[in-house]
This record gives sequence, C-alpha cells and structure tokens, in this order.
Amino acid sequence: MSVDQAAPAASDVEDGAGGPGGELQQPHLPEDRFADRELSWLRFNERVLELAEDPDIPLLERVRYLAIFASNLDEFFMVRVAGLKRRIATGMAVTAASGLTPRQVLEQISVTAHELTARHARVFTDVVQPALQAEGITLVHFDALSDSEKERLHKYFRRMIFPVLTPLAVDPAHPFPYISGLSLNLGVIVRNPATGKEHFARVKVPPLLPRFIAVDARGKPRSPDDVTAEMATESSFVPIEDVIASFLDYLFPGMDVVEHHVFRVTRNEDLEVEEDDAENLLKALEKELLRRRFGPPVRLELAAGFTPKLREMLVRELSIGEQDVYELPPPLDLTGLNVIADLDRAELSFPRFVPTTNRDLAEVESANPTDIFAAIRARDVLLHHPYDSFSTSVQQFLEQAAADPRVLAIKQTLYRTSGDSPIVDALIDAAEAGKQVLAIVEIKARFDEQANIEWARKLEQAGVHVVYGIVGLKTHCKLSLVVRQETDGLRRYCHIGTGNYNPKTARLYEDHGLLTCHPDVGQDLTRLFNQLSGYAPKSKFHRLLVAPRSIRTGLIERIEREIEHHRAGKDAWIKMKMNSVVDEATIDALYRASQAGVPIDVVVRGICAIKAGVPGLSENIRVRSILGRFLEHSRIYAFANDGDPDVFIGSADLMHRNLDRRVEVLVKVVEPDHVAELVGLIDASVAPTTASWHLEHDPGGDQVWRRVHRDADGQPLADLQSLLMSAHRRPTAAGR
Repeated sequence: MSVDQAAPAASDVEDGAGGPGGELQQPHLPEDRFADRELSWLRFNERVLELAEDPDIPLLERVRYLAIFASNLDEFFMVRVAGLKRRIATGMAVTAASGLTPRQVLEQISVTAHELTARHARVFTDVVQPALQAEGITLVHFDALSDSEKERLHKYFRRMIFPVLTPLAVDPAHPFPYISGLSLNLGVIVRNPATGKEHFARVKVPPLLPRFIAVDARGKPRSPDDVTAEMATESSFVPIEDVIASFLDYLFPGMDVVEHHVFRVTRNEDLEVEEDDAENLLKALEKELLRRRFGPPVRLELAAGFTPKLREMLVRELSIGEQDVYELPPPLDLTGLNVIADLDRAELSFPRFVPTTNRDLAEVESANPTDIFAAIRARDVLLHHPYDSFSTSVQQFLEQAAADPRVLAIKQTLYRTSGDSPIVDALIDAAEAGKQVLAIVEIKARFDEQANIEWARKLEQAGVHVVYGIVGLKTHCKLSLVVRQETDGLRRYCHIGTGNYNPKTARLYEDHGLLTCHPDVGQDLTRLFNQLSGYAPKSKFHRLLVAPRSIRTGLIERIEREIEHHRAGKDAWIKMKMNSVVDEATIDALYRASQAGVPIDVVVRGICAIKAGVPGLSENIRVRSILGRFLEHSRIYAFANDGDPDVFIGSADLMHRNLDRRVEVLVKVVEPDHVAELVGLIDASVAPTTASWHLEHDPGGDQVWRRVHRDADGQPLADLQSLLMSAHRRPTAAGR
C-alpha cells in the first residue's frame, strides 16, 4: 500500500527537468545559497513580535500576539530544538543545507532566542502592561492588593487552590521529582527551625486552574466554575503562582519558608513511532504519547532573582546546559495572556468580522437554501476562508450529504478537527443512515494525536470505516468525496482544500477550497481514496499533483517550462504562496529561473530558505511575508504558461516532509475567474501599496526581513486582510 514512496532525489529531478532545455548548461549555484530553516523560523516569530510592538494595532490584539509568540516558541523548542539535540546525542547529526552543523545551529538558536525572549518580556513589561493599566486592565501582584482583597484571596486559596496542591520534598528519602513539560513550578527553600537545616521542595502550579485569577470590583476572586462566564467583565488579574507563593506556609507547616522562585521546563515532545506494523499503529501511538511526557529537558525558564545555589541545583538535576537557561522577568509563561486578550472590550480589539456565504452558493441559497449540490452542478465554487463562511459551505456540504437519501457514500480525510466537530457528527449521521462512509484519519497530527485517537474510536463505533493512512506517510491532504445517485446516474461531488476540516480554526485561518463535480476531479479522488484505503500504487491523475510522487517533479517541470517560455520571448512568470519553503530542489529550480530572467513572486508566512535579491542568483525573486489577524495558510502555485496560467491550490508546502513523507494534493484550478482571483491575490500581496515584510539582501551578505507598512510620507499602507474583509462585506444576493 503506497503512494509511490520512492521520492525522487534532488539530482534526479535536476538532471531530467525541463524537457528541451534539460541538455543546456546549468547555471552556477553557489554552495551558500540556502538560508537555515531553524534560524528563519525564529525570524518568523520575530515578525509576530513586531505586531505586538505596533501601537497602531488594538491593544488586546497586541496582547494576543505576545501569547502567540510564546506559544510558537514553546513548540519550536519541543520539536525543532529537541530534534537537533536528539540527532547530536545519537550521532546522527549532519550538516544542514545552509552549511551549518547542528551544533552551530544550536549556538545561533541560543543567541537569537535569548535576544527575542528578552525583547518579548520587555514589550510586555515596559509597553503593553502599562498600556493595559491605562485602560483599567491590571495585572497585579498579591502584595499590591488591599487588606480586604488579600483576605478574600486567602479564603479563595484555602477553598479552591490549596486542596489541589502537592508539595514534593527533595531529601535522601525523596529523590528530585519529575518536572513535567511546560508546567509552571515554584522552587521553594524551607528551613527546619529546630535544626536550622534547609531543604528544597517543588510545588507544581495545577494546569487546570485559571492561569490568572480575575478579581472583580469588590476583590472577589472567580471560582473555576464561572471562569468563562465572568471573563468578559473582569479587568484585574493576579497570577496564580503569586497567590500560591503568598500562602506557602499552609504547605509547609512548622517550617520556615526561606525563599521561593518560579521556573518552567520545556521537554522534547516530538513523536517517534515505529510504523512497521500498521495494525498496531494506534496502540503504538498511544504508548508513545505516554513516553512523550518524559522526554529530556531542552529549556529551563527562571523568573528573575533566582539565587545562584538554587539555579545551580536545577541545572544539575535537569542535566541542562547553561545556554538552555532563560532568566526572564515574571510572570513566566505568557501563553496565558490569551485570558486577557479575550476580554470583552470591543474598543481594544479588532472590529468584529462575520464571514459571508460565498457568492456562488448564496445565489442558489436564495432560491433553495438546502441544495448546495445545485450550486456545485452550476459551476465550480472557489472558497476563500475565513472571508467565505465555512459553516455555509464545507460544513453544509457534508451535513447535506449526510442527510440526503440520494447520497450513497462519503469519503473524507481528517487531519485536525475540533473535539465537538460537526464534520465528525455528519460522518456519524451518514454511517448510521446506512451510507458507505470512509474516514482517512491522521492520528499522528502533531499535538492533536490524543484528540484524534478519541474521535477515531468514536467514528469506528458508529460504523464508519476508519483507516489510519499509509505506513510511513502522514495523510495531510484535505479531501472530501460525495457519491450521489441522480437521474442521469452517479455523480461525484468533491471538496479539495488547503486547510483542515475544523470549523473553529476556519474562522481564524486563511485558506482556499474548491467545490466541484467535474468528472476528472471525481475520478482523481476516487483513485486516490482507493490508494489510501486499499492497494492502487500505479494510479494516474488528471487534475491532481500528489505527493510523494508528483508534486515536486510537477512544480519543477513547470518552473523549467517558464524558463523555456522566457527564452523564447513568451509570457513567463512564477507566483507562489505558502507557509514555508525549504525544499532545496525546488528552490534551485527557482534560482535557475531567476538567473534566466523569469520574474518570481513568493509570499511566505513562516520559514524561507530562499535567499532573495542576491546578485547573480536571485535578483528576480521577490519574497514577501504577510502576518495579521488571520493566519495566512493557503498554498497557491501559479505559472504564466504563455498566457494560459497554470494554477494549483492544495495542502502542500515546499518542505521535505510535505513532498517526501506526506500524502499531499494540489488541484488544478481551471475556471478563468478563479484563476484570476488567485493570481490577483498574490499580486495584491506583493504590491508596493500593501503592508508586508520584505526579505532583502543587505550589503554584508545577510538576509534581513524588513517591515514595510508605511509609505514615503509616513501614511499606512493597505492591510491585505482588511481589504479582503471589506470586499466580503459588500451587499450580495438576498438571503445572505
């Protein structure tokens, strides 16, 4: 069972690509032509931090960007830094395409991460926190409360916090305790007054209690039961570790509390699952999730003021290097700032945006609100979320399919979805109605594995045929296939997307999707689902490029074709939009196109290993990055093709994992107005009138990201996402 797992080597692709041009002398490509992916990721997170620093962005949104920066960095250490350390420890370290050894990368990560975390803390402490206070939103220390407020918090502590706490002592009878990853902890030194001897103890802050305890005008703390209900009206917060620290004598009666400090540990939480036996994949993953909790430490965060003796003990007991210690002003773990960002203060947040029903669906909806199939029969529908509503498009498509007695079968890939997903509910309803339902579930979706295991079992119990994909490959493509009995025979309705089937993230992630009943696409998806659930390794496709077989080769062939068109004086250009671009073979093809004179636009949200604007290499490559209120997530690959643009959308970024180790799909978009819309989106993204980050080659030879959000007169440039929201607020057909 395979989707052609033998990925082409970079040399194979380069030697044979380009057809007639393949025998031409290949231009010289310097050895230092790739930026390091890990360091590029840190620069992406720096761009997130720059949004938090921007005074023109609403205050609570800046708070949210601070939380996003912290959460991003947590995952970076848990996965990327942990992976580098593991490869070094096992002797599997190899020099990266950038020319840096893993040790050199780790050294540069440490320097850059220390700089960014210190800057992150300063932005919160010196800029955002005072601005919040000016708006009546305060994050206060326990010592700053009034006596009456302290007394009320005292009662709250005894009733709601104290029973949950577990102090763990360290002495000959009690070894140093296991410190779970990302947990907030108090390191406490206590002294026995009878002997004068000091001891260390660790107190874990319970992760299920509120990170910040909100206090109302009377100083009354909220209980965990009404944490969400009252959040909208609360504006004064105390860090829970502050409250615990103020009442440590309850945990150590008869002892003197000498000192206490807050610390946090990050551990290796990447997955390593042997997949030789697909039958046992589910059990193997469950076992690995348990092991993950005990991965080695990769980062130690200390609240400023740690005494040298206590710091030395933690470093020794956790077996962590000094370069992995981050001493920061309190409070640690600013991921908890989402609690404050969620406050109901409309004047401090982005204006509310309500997605609208896609125009093509709305026109049919006004005549028959339940017949989404009629709209798809009328023409292909190109969706753009979150501007186009997910609930009135993809969700309605699957819910209507589940309820329609003429629908015979539904086939679906699921990578990430919400726990209470209406998509899962629709599949269950369809199975219970007797329809043939297949769900290709990717239970190895990073950090969503446990949730995916749970609803995979729920699907199985309802009679859905659940398949866990192909051994050795993650199923990352976003596909739905509905087979419907109609008067003229069976018709296949398809959805191919760039984002997950998750109604919650669909309101925050920018993604595209294609709804179509074109026979070629229906046949392609039928063949692909047969590959995923059965044995069909030699399938061929009409409008799909499928990884690991044909996405890299298909894109490189089209890049080489643009080179030939440019040499022949024909219309030639390349425009791409993706989350990350790392794949060396594809980047080299882009470099060759640039050297040949082909103009290239790349819009990338995150990692970018391309070096832009390098003389003799990439003068014709323009790289931009757009970050904002929505997470840019769609992937578009467009080629001029001598005036007949060749445009694809799909799930694949230009990364090794996408092109070699995942089942990914790109679908060709054929409707002229859809092609124009997708090409126009990239053009608008790189336009000089649009705010973005520019990747530039500085005189010293380095690549730098420069934020360009004002014109020469200091006036704000257009925000792309705001323009798209305005366009989708336009008056449309009745009934929307």
